[in-house]
Amino acid sequence: MIAVLGLVVGVVVGLFIRPEVPAVVEPYLPIAVVAALDAVFGGLRAMLDGIFDDKVFVVSFLSNVVVAALIVFLGDKLGVGAQLSTGVVVVLGIRIFSNAAAIRRHVFRA
Repeated sequence: MIAVLGLVVGVVVGLFIRPEVPAVVEPYLPIAVVAALDAVFGGLRAMLDGIFDDKVFVVSFLSNVVVAALIVFLGDKLGVGAQLSTGVVVVLGIRIFSNAAAIRRHVFRA
């Protein structure tokens, strides 16, 4: 419940303050959000399966974001940033949809 309350407060504060994202970080933000969503859906799936561990979730969340950002950074340095960004989004998107399907099957028993 505390996490949900923190999320709601963070969204409300973000809507009123409207923070500016530095231009240096801008290319990595969408990838970081997709990586974070992958961890959230994986955590929700683990919770429904009864195997959720908060330490595993935090490590997964942080490592997903860091690894995805590093891949995009490396791609930028190699001159193939757009291709690697697309690859990261595709891979994480597949994982998100896979977890969403498992959650749907668990919730609706179908």
